Amino acid sequence: MKDTPRSLTRLIFLGMAAGVLVGWMWPDFASGLRPLSTIFIRLIKSLIAPLIFSTLVVGIAGHGNLRQVGRMGLKAIVYFEILTTLALIVGLVAVNTVKPGVGVSLQSAAQTSEIAGKTQTLSDVVTHIFPQSVIQAAAEGEVLQIVVFALLFSLGLSAIPEQKRQTVVAFCDAIAETMFKMAGIVMLYAPIGVGAAIAVTLGNRGVSVLINLGLLILTLYGALAIFALLVLVPVARITGVPLRAFIQAVREPALIAFSTTSSEAALPKAFEGLERMGVPRRIVAFVLPTGYSFNLDGSTLYLALTSVFVAQAAGVDMPLGTQILMMLTLMLTSKGVAGVPRGALIILAGAVSSFGLPVEGVAVILGVDSILDMGRTTINVIGNCLATVVVARWEGEFPAEEMLAG
Repeated sequence: MKDTPRSLTRLIFLGMAAGVLVGWMWPDFASGLRPLSTIFIRLIKSLIAPLIFSTLVVGIAGHGNLRQVGRMGLKAIVYFEILTTLALIVGLVAVNTVKPGVGVSLQSAAQTSEIAGKTQTLSDVVTHIFPQSVIQAAAEGEVLQIVVFALLFSLGLSAIPEQKRQTVVAFCDAIAETMFKMAGIVMLYAPIGVGAAIAVTLGNRGVSVLINLGLLILTLYGALAIFALLVLVPVARITGVPLRAFIQAVREPALIAFSTTSSEAALPKAFEGLERMGVPRRIVAFVLPTGYSFNLDGSTLYLALTSVFVAQAAGVDMPLGTQILMMLTLMLTSKGVAGVPRGALIILAGAVSSFGLPVEGVAVILGVDSILDMGRTTINVIGNCLATVVVARWEGEFPAEEMLAG
């Protein structure tokens, strides 16, 4: 099982290479492979509604009454939301500065005009957030409506007796776990879907699109480095976290996350390293797993960057207000997908679809997503480890002075 992610990564790279070759050598044949990529896109989209609903319900109602979480929980959640907001800002600035998607041209001019023409007033946007039918919202891929329904459902669930609440939470947890497994099964088809998507794109648009994918990789890693240097390091300094001891504690979990592209694979080592560093076990046990649902810094930065990349590739000049609304959607829908294989891609597919952008852009990104996933997963793990130490410092239960002296 440990080799499965690496084997799949190699197969995706092989599929991408095959797609490049076919799209370059036989463009007419490559254009006919669209059904193979469409099947993959449809399978991914089928996971979106149940995955978002179940993970949000478990993440909110599964912790019980939020008042019982207490002071530590409130501090952690505030910290999480501030850091993820900063990650979104860094991603937006990076993608709007570099513009890696400009020139891909995923759609024809007529289709682009149709998308660009879907302007809405503020009242339309606010009204559209609230679903009149959750089934309709799921069928039409209205991600934000699903989120609103899940939030209201979770609040209602938190108000019922413990025994009944736990029954529903356990059911949703089982649904979420099933969706994780389904995502893994769907990803087995990824090499074919990716290869076909790349071949179709190259067959229709030419080899120049590869330049954009390389630029996307450089933009993401540059943005992740900026986030680490300008956000994570200053946070550690301001809160009194000893950097040398922290780096020593997170070195192994970060390497595991980078090599396996799995936050969960790094979790045991992260627990061990933080406890060895001096963080009390009860704080590690609460903050670190909660951060895996609410503090995905790398994934939120990735989502901000790639969602606008898809808009640029579609030739859509997305106003800043629409970008901010999309970022709000991504911030809410990205909660709880740390353990999903390519979970960020599923969330991305739901977001771009609900904003009228072509999901084909997500399939093209998947061709290089293994490389992107290494960076974003590493930042996810490092960010959550730092959050755990910061909360321990705020609670006065981390001996910063002793660690600095040692």
